[in-house]
Amino acid sequence: MKILIACICACFIMATPFKIVSADESRQKIDESVINKYISSLYSQIDFKGHDRLSFDVFSKAVTGYINLRNSGKLNTDKQIISVCDFNLPSTENRLWIIDLSAKKVLFNTLVAHGQGSGEDCATEFSNNFNSHQSSLGFYVTGDTYNGEHGISLRLNGMDAGFNDAALERGIVVHGADYVSNKFVAGNERLGRSWGCPAVPDQLKVPIINTIEGGTCLFIYHADVKYQKTAFWMNKKPDHLPENDAFDQMMMTAQAKPASKKYTIQYIHNGKIDSVKTISEN
Repeated sequence: MKILIACICACFIMATPFKIVSADESRQKIDESVINKYISSLYSQIDFKGHDRLSFDVFSKAVTGYINLRNSGKLNTDKQIISVCDFNLPSTENRLWIIDLSAKKVLFNTLVAHGQGSGEDCATEFSNNFNSHQSSLGFYVTGDTYNGEHGISLRLNGMDAGFNDAALERGIVVHGADYVSNKFVAGNERLGRSWGCPAVPDQLKVPIINTIEGGTCLFIYHADVKYQKTAFWMNKKPDHLPENDAFDQMMMTAQAKPASKKYTIQYIHNGKIDSVKTISEN
């Protein structure tokens, strides 16, 4: 009789649909929450005193891309600086932020030009094409400097395929320009425009370029539908926080002791969860 009952129970279990969920399957969600907490904490510590406040949404997107680029070895880890151009804002506003993430301090918050082909006061059109005179969205890694038509200029390497990876060949660089000034705005009700370069005030070009040259991250952003849906660095979920970061060290300490693997078995009857059982594997 006992053997018969055991067989019936075994058959019932085999016939009952169930789902086994590994703890590893939910680890990505846990990591995402940690990344989100890190970015929120970092934003709250940035000293915006005396400057306009960068939108948290744009900051979050910028830092996500920064982390991904840094994890991929594309950034100079000795300079934890991120530059953000928020082209959702009109050209008359200080829409360029240069932030030292290590010191948690805004170094510059100033005017920045967009391309002639991108729009008048507001940038609305973007391109990666030659002779478009339009700005290109996405993440850049700063390169070396040279002396050109506008004096000292900074080369940019576009990281977003299809959006800005032609920047170097197009001659898209950071340079100074006299049309990037409040005086120009007063006479024209908008900023002057470049041929696609993120041009900065002439009097600030030297300190800005000296600060961000040599492998730092520049992010040019707009709520463009295509970019938001397909941008790689901004949408990729970071695998881990930057090395040597205090928050990352805390996480490494917490994860130093391996946790036992857990499985959750859900027994489903008539489309509803009948019972749940958790099994630990040491």
